[in-house]
Amino acid sequence: MKKGDIIWGLGIAVIAAILIVPASHAVFVNLTTYHPYIAGFIKFCILATMGELLAIRIITSGWSAPKGWVFRAIIWGFLGMAITLTFSIFAGGVTAVMAKGLLPGNGNSIIWAFFVSSSMNLSFGPSMMIFHRFTDTFLDMKYEKESSISVSSIAKRIDWSGFYSFVILKTIPFFWIPAHTIVFLLPAEYRVIAAAFLSIALGGILAFAKKKPNK
Repeated sequence: MKKGDIIWGLGIAVIAAILIVPASHAVFVNLTTYHPYIAGFIKFCILATMGELLAIRIITSGWSAPKGWVFRAIIWGFLGMAITLTFSIFAGGVTAVMAKGLLPGNGNSIIWAFFVSSSMNLSFGPSMMIFHRFTDTFLDMKYEKESSISVSSIAKRIDWSGFYSFVILKTIPFFWIPAHTIVFLLPAEYRVIAAAFLSIALGGILAFAKKKPNK
């Protein structure tokens, strides 16, 4: 076990303690309730960045920060704000649709959570993943000092075949829809933090999908 493993594990332990200790838990709930966007930014900025660090650790067997990690963390933070809004939109939308009888299972929390997760991951999910792949690739090219960076050059750099065959067609139905179904069974104040913890897995999945062709 390396020193970085201990530090990373302690970071997770500290976050878990914040959720468990009554005083800090109360602060967490108040921040999530009254300042949801700030809370969403912080949750994803920290946890998703930890996910990227873990992905690098798994792939390279060593700890190192990705180039431009500050910008990557900020992007994750803004994605956290978008996810905070999206969770409410899809939860409220599915509730309304089920109440009208346009979807079955009204009143069943498991069916409701499944429909929320499915509708979100089949619409917002792919667009978010594509955006994140573009920003990651842009930063990769910037720090590799590419002479010309454009939407076209970024798109050509991305392995779209691997992205769609693995990230879209495999992770969404087999991981994200089941995982977010569980997330939406949690009380509302814990859903974004649970999704932020899942972003640790997302970091590993996207890193694996992106670097697999290079191997």
